[in-house]
Order: sequence, then C-alpha cells, then structure tokens
Amino acid sequence: MRRAFLKRVAEMIRDEADTTFFTVDIGMWAIRDVLAEFPERCTNVGVYEDGMFSIAAGMASRGLIPTIFGIQPYLIERTLEQIKMDLAYQKLGVNVVGTGAAVDYSKYGYSHYCAEDCHIIKAIPGCEFIAPGSKKQFIQLFNETYRNGHPTFFRISDHPNIEYDPDVEFGKAVVMQEGSKATVIAVSIMLDDVMEVCKDEDVTVLYYTTLEPFDNETLSKYHNNGKILIVEPEFEGSLSYDVIKTFSGKSVQIEEVAFPREIFRNYGTYDEKMQHYGLTAVKVLEKLKRLVDN
Repeated sequence: MRRAFLKRVAEMIRDEADTTFFTVDIGMWAIRDVLAEFPERCTNVGVYEDGMFSIAAGMASRGLIPTIFGIQPYLIERTLEQIKMDLAYQKLGVNVVGTGAAVDYSKYGYSHYCAEDCHIIKAIPGCEFIAPGSKKQFIQLFNETYRNGHPTFFRISDHPNIEYDPDVEFGKAVVMQEGSKATVIAVSIMLDDVMEVCKDEDVTVLYYTTLEPFDNETLSKYHNNGKILIVEPEFEGSLSYDVIKTFSGKSVQIEEVAFPREIFRNYGTYDEKMQHYGLTAVKVLEKLKRLVDN
C-alpha cells in the first residue's frame, strides 16, 4: 500500500498544481525526484508532525489540497491537539496517510504501536477514517475522497489481504456473502481470515473499509437477529458504539476479535503479535461458533 500511495502522490503533485505533500523523514527516497522538482509543494519537514499538521491546515485554508504522511502513532497521538483545533474545528480538508498501523512495526516496541488510532479519530467530530485492505482499495478510496474538503485519515498496512480484494466505495460496506445465523463485520486487512472461516458458513459477511462515517444502513439491512461478530485490527470496542447505535432500542449480541485494550509490552514478529492477541482465523471461528450457538 505504501508504494501505491507514494506513486499516486507523485502523480498528483506533477499533474495537479493545487496539491501539496509533506512527510516527516519517511518515504522520501521513493519520491526524491518529485521532492527535488517541486520543492514549493512537496517537502520533507523533518521530525515535526505537529508542525506539519499546522502547515497543512494553513495551506488548506488557502484552497490547496494537502496530503501528509508519517508513522501512525506519531500522526495520531503526538498531534492530537492539532487534529482537534487545526483540522476539525476549522473544517479543513487535509489528507493524513499513516503507515505502521497497530503492530505493523512489531520490532520497534510500544512507541511504534497504534491500535487506538481508529477509536481516537472517531471521537473527533468531522473527521473521516479509512482503512483499506489492499493497495487497489487505497487508490479507489483516496481518489474518491482526497478533494472532499474533510479531514480524512487513511490507515495503510504492510500486511494486506491477498485472497479477497473486492472493489470498495467510500462510506459503503461491501456485502461479501449472505446468511441467516449471524452477521460478521470484517474490517480492512482482516477480510482474508474472516472469509477463510465464513465462506462455508450460513452467515452474512460485511466488509468495511470506511470506519468513519460508519455505514449503518447496510448493517441494519443485514443484521440477522442482532448477532454481530466484529473482526477489526484495532482496539476492541472501536466500532461497538456504531453497532449499538444502529440497533437503538433493539436487542443486539456482540462478539469481537480485536486487540485488547492494554499496553503491549511484549516483543516479537508481526505474525507472533497477531497470534498472541488472537487476531487469527482460529479465533474468528471460535467467536463465531460461540455467537451462533448461544
């Protein structure tokens, strides 16, 4: 996804004179020619995430289309005040693309983890949060939204889906299959694991890449007696408010496969992390069986 994003940025800067791009010491080599050719619109600002947000906000206020790039925990947590005051409060359209989602940077420890990103951004009114599951989906969603005038956060991953790669649309869930016993919400890069488990099960699978705004309408249509399994590569509970709100006044039973809300103090590879915290097909099957059987 990262390479697809940087290629798209290079095209955008060359072809669209009102676009700008800023990065914080990451991805420069891939677009070094563009950085050299368009220094007034394409710049590495150094390790200065909070300042980069304010610079981008200022440019957006003058009618430019800024895109900024960095590592997810530093883009989301270090700059929270700038997100709140410079982007959301001012209603400015800035595209924020973050790599290193959740535990992608597994070998660098807790400072580089960010399983809380979705929950934080969804708590700030007016912000959009997009989590594509493949490079194709990133391009589809970016092209659809980068000029929409809203603060839009893209969560890209180094571990995309391989087997399942449907076309996606901003703000809409994809109905992967229909069934009668439960509804499974597969988020972003978890689609392959979900489909491995569910393809022969009598359940509905809804695939979400836009997490804010949340597509309540599709979920309401395919609710299957209110039995919902949420499979998301972020902190558990990131989407539970949306699910509960969808069924306001109705009974709903929710199971989750997600990262627990705790500090990750252990070390290991990405796969070891996913196994340790239960973001696996085995855990999806276990939770689905419990949901269907109860």
